Amino acid sequence: MDKIERYYSISTFLKNFFGKKTVKLSIDAGFTCPNRDGTCGYGGCSFCSSGGSGELASEYTPGKIADAINEQIEIMSDKWPDAVYLAYFQAHSNTYAAVDELRSKYYEALSDPRISGIVIATRPDCLDEDVLDLLEEINSKYFMWIELGLQSIHPETREAMNIGYPLETYTHAVDELISRNIRIVSHLILGLPGETEEQMLDSVRFVCQKPIFGLKLHLMNLVSNSALYRTMPDYVSFDSIEEYVDLVVRCLEIIPPDITIHRLTGDVPRNLLVSPEWSYRKRTILNSINKELREKDSFQGKKA
Repeated sequence: MDKIERYYSISTFLKNFFGKKTVKLSIDAGFTCPNRDGTCGYGGCSFCSSGGSGELASEYTPGKIADAINEQIEIMSDKWPDAVYLAYFQAHSNTYAAVDELRSKYYEALSDPRISGIVIATRPDCLDEDVLDLLEEINSKYFMWIELGLQSIHPETREAMNIGYPLETYTHAVDELISRNIRIVSHLILGLPGETEEQMLDSVRFVCQKPIFGLKLHLMNLVSNSALYRTMPDYVSFDSIEEYVDLVVRCLEIIPPDITIHRLTGDVPRNLLVSPEWSYRKRTILNSINKELREKDSFQGKKA
């Protein structure tokens, strides 16, 4: 871990790996989700937006991969003229399609000489043998990691949030990816309805038992186009930034120091955000986390 950091950020890893600033280009490849089309459920996970967590990619026409790459590089090249770019398949479940369609879309992005790797966000129940074989093939040629949305290990939460697959499915997917030497980034949400802080910490401990590459900790944002908003419109996950920061610091302390940290809060367009009302202040939240770590003389892995 870089000595000037108190946690192992993915930006530090990528800067060391590629030797320069690395930027993910968010892509909506036109996929859907088995929890939306009726395969395992309808409506998606209760906390999920109608955009499938891809609002930051939604300004680009779904399926127009080359256009999304060109437009984003054109915008970002002014700020980072010498950056490395990764194609980030973000919206919905990006392994949920026939393997030939997946192959075509992944390689369309990778065929752009400006793209140095690929990031694929998906659900653990969308990784059958043919898909895993394709991912192993790509991983042997390109830099890659796979993001798995777990959110919580607790069955009562998973059922209440309509997540649609059991914890064992996540564990199996992780084992399959590890056996193929594919990097894994697990997603957890802090502040899901009904969960205690100790339950949230238990979810962190659970995912860290496996040799995952990275971890995303999301602040539970209530968004106006979610099923959760329709049933719990007054729900607030954390009353204050200070309460949230305290929990994140305790999470970092139990995460092994070799696991890269990809997120410590959340990104939601302000026009969709209902609560917490302070959630959009991302820089303030991150600065507060760093300040708390310094004041406590704490760091990632201190209690791991």
